[in-house]
Amino acid sequence: MIGVKKKCIGLIFGGESNEHEVSISSAKTVFKAFNSEINKKRFTIKFFYINKNGDWLDGDLSEKILIGEIKNDSTKKQGKFKKDKINFLDGIEFQNVDVWFPLLHGFNGEDGSIHGLLRFTNKPMVGCGILGSAIGMDKILMRTIFSNLKLPQVNFLVFQNEDFKEKEVQNKIINEILKKLNFPIFVKPSNSGSSLGISKVKNESEILKALEKAREIDSRILVEEGLEVREIECGIIGNSKLLTSEIGEVNYESDWYDFNSKYYSNNQITIPAEIDSKITKEIKEIAIQSCKALNIFGFARVDFFLEKSSNKILLNEINTIPGFTKNSMFPMLWKASGLNIEQLVAKLVDISLDL
Repeated sequence: MIGVKKKCIGLIFGGESNEHEVSISSAKTVFKAFNSEINKKRFTIKFFYINKNGDWLDGDLSEKILIGEIKNDSTKKQGKFKKDKINFLDGIEFQNVDVWFPLLHGFNGEDGSIHGLLRFTNKPMVGCGILGSAIGMDKILMRTIFSNLKLPQVNFLVFQNEDFKEKEVQNKIINEILKKLNFPIFVKPSNSGSSLGISKVKNESEILKALEKAREIDSRILVEEGLEVREIECGIIGNSKLLTSEIGEVNYESDWYDFNSKYYSNNQITIPAEIDSKITKEIKEIAIQSCKALNIFGFARVDFFLEKSSNKILLNEINTIPGFTKNSMFPMLWKASGLNIEQLVAKLVDISLDL
């Protein structure tokens, strides 16, 4: 490595979405991995924190937030960045960044917004591009494409930009749900992550409240039929050639795999999942097929349901910026596949550089 210039990694975290805190936790894990002895020989890190108001902070402040010297909620009073500035990146030194590593979960990040912005810097980035990110974040578009490809999914309905205050609209939606889906059902905002805004509905009386909860996040709503299933997940890395990780299973104590289950519960993780080798092979094939269909590359986590009664595989969704927290499946899946977290983050950079 003597004489080889270190690559400067631009680590972007925080953001305006409802997954702000998850993003910070993910960034802490990734920073620690890049700060390992072996990775310090190859990489330097530059920090870019976006507060909950959408303001970008300079590298020194961003690093202090990441290591805990400054509380992230204190930045709302800084007043350093004015909304009327022509260039909202004024004062942010990003010219020496070699590779971007965006860890912005949720809207304005995982939805492709940050990828579009970073494209103007003409620097490579870890993860997929604008199109794959946008479609992967939008549950309705994703499900529609999967349906056209005849990929197996749960039964679902779509409601877009409906006025739930009107009694006639309420009755129409509820009647359609009752006619076409069986309870329990899950009501989801089309654009959201970490199960935020999602409700499990067990009877007709709970439908309207669930719709209103989802509507607070997105006016486009997905309603899915709930089944007795096992939660199965598969990691993906690569560009033109996609590689799959070991298959993992999450067993949780709560009624369903909600936000608290994902980040604050001691779930039982089994990697590799105890499933038939034929099913494992099929899950990996569908994972690759679904990512290619949405133009998703770099890295992602593909989530599946395995129906308990029939062992039927059902494709759930793709996460284009999966979590890197201590409870996150993506790094666990790759550790079980032979890449520890230090090797994984370096591998993702190499993939972005097409090495």
